[in-house]
Amino acid sequence: MKKTLLLLLASLFCGVATMSAQSQVKYGVIHYDSLLVEMPAYVKAKAELADLRVKYENEAEYNDATFKRMFADFLQGQKDFPENILLKRQRDLQEAMEKSLAFNKACDSLLVAAEYELLAPVKAQLDRAIRAVGLERGYECIVNRAVGSHPFLHPSLTEDAMPFVREKLLATEP
Repeated sequence: MKKTLLLLLASLFCGVATMSAQSQVKYGVIHYDSLLVEMPAYVKAKAELADLRVKYENEAEYNDATFKRMFADFLQGQKDFPENILLKRQRDLQEAMEKSLAFNKACDSLLVAAEYELLAPVKAQLDRAIRAVGLERGYECIVNRAVGSHPFLHPSLTEDAMPFVREKLLATEP
């Protein structure tokens, strides 16, 4: 009888211990975008992207200036040109306009690809830091408050993980 009572008390104690351990669930809270823009690698990637954008814009402006010059020449000489030269100039204008539009479209695609390529390693570094902090601090998960999909998280269950992630990022900076 004593053994049964001790066994019952031991199992009750284990159940209470398990329940109290389950109530100690912790969630980390971060603002992903804030962490991202604080990273020196992000600032560098954005600067490279801005330089690339300026180069593309300069080339597009050059193409536009060339087209405007061609069009002005066409308008000026349109009365004096023989029909075959007039048609050739019209085709040249049409071709220049199509090339300009194609170049602008290609630039947009290239800038999107360049942004992805430049920011992918930065985001991967941030993700690794967040994952490491989550494991070190014993979080069940880390919630990104930047999205705004969690209007309320109980303060007793959550902890601001931003300082820990910043510290981890500083430790991994080259």
